[in-house]
Amino acid sequence: MRFTARAVPDDMTRTDAGGAAGAEPERLGAEFRAAREALGYTLDDVARTLRIRRAYLVALEEGRLADLPAPAYAIGFIRSYARVLGLDDDALVRHYRELSGAAATPRSELIFPEPVPDRAVPTGALVLVGSLLAFGAYIGWYQWSGNDSRTVDTVPPPPRLAEPAAPPTLPPDPVVGSPPPAANAMPVLPIQPVRPSPTPPPAPAAGPAGAATPAAEAPAPPAEGRVVLRAKSDVWVQVREGAGGASVMQRILKPGESYEVPARAGLVLHAGNMAGLEVLIDGAPAPGVPPGTGPRRNIALDPERLRAAPEPQPEAPKPRPKPRPRPRSDSSDAAYVPPEERGN
Repeated sequence: MRFTARAVPDDMTRTDAGGAAGAEPERLGAEFRAAREALGYTLDDVARTLRIRRAYLVALEEGRLADLPAPAYAIGFIRSYARVLGLDDDALVRHYRELSGAAATPRSELIFPEPVPDRAVPTGALVLVGSLLAFGAYIGWYQWSGNDSRTVDTVPPPPRLAEPAAPPTLPPDPVVGSPPPAANAMPVLPIQPVRPSPTPPPAPAAGPAGAATPAAEAPAPPAEGRVVLRAKSDVWVQVREGAGGASVMQRILKPGESYEVPARAGLVLHAGNMAGLEVLIDGAPAPGVPPGTGPRRNIALDPERLRAAPEPQPEAPKPRPKPRPRPRSDSSDAAYVPPEERGN
């Protein structure tokens, strides 16, 4: 609360040494109370402003000087109270000393701070200043943290790049050296099998019969895969050892699925539908497969028989059509005479 000193009637401030000596303590308190009421202040306002207990102010205004604290504190209270009310503080302090018998010891007086006048600061300005300070603090923190993160990110990459940079210089020599042998080795491997192949041709020149036998013996190892069953649609197949022998394979082949028949003698084929099955010899359709569709049984899987075309069977003579009897007219029936009656 802001206190403003106002003019007080002369009879309240006029205090001399002779009058104060005979005045009663109540007069001192009456001066304070009259000045306070004239200014419109309450005891609570004065106590809150001067930071003085309300009980001391009441005791001072009622003239109960014995209830005040030590003279050093009481003199400070009286001086501050008098200045707030616009009274003569020196005269009132002197009056108190005469009434209480306290010696004039200026050094022991306590000078209380006067109330600082309120300097009204607009609330909007305070809010604006606070917002600016908070925003500035956030910007500073963001910049500081951002710089730290960038430095941490940029510093590690150089060592990572430097570490792989050194090893690559060493590996190039073995890496470059290793491919040539591999490149050279690849052509060498195919050349070796090709070179033995020309060696057999000279032998046929010396003896054609001797050359024919090795040529026949060479494909003998892959003979197991010469006969192949390939499905054109879902078809049930069974390979048996002879017509009533044990089953070698029995399953349903899917479209595009194939089965290599083992190179055994006497194997026969049972098929659920020959229209969905194809028999191949060395990758070509076998001409020796009997024609027909539907289920077939006991088809010999001998490569020689499958390679040879089936012998044409003579066609059965077609029966001659019987002549249809001619219809007889009524005249012929009438002219017809049985043999036994012709003699008569």
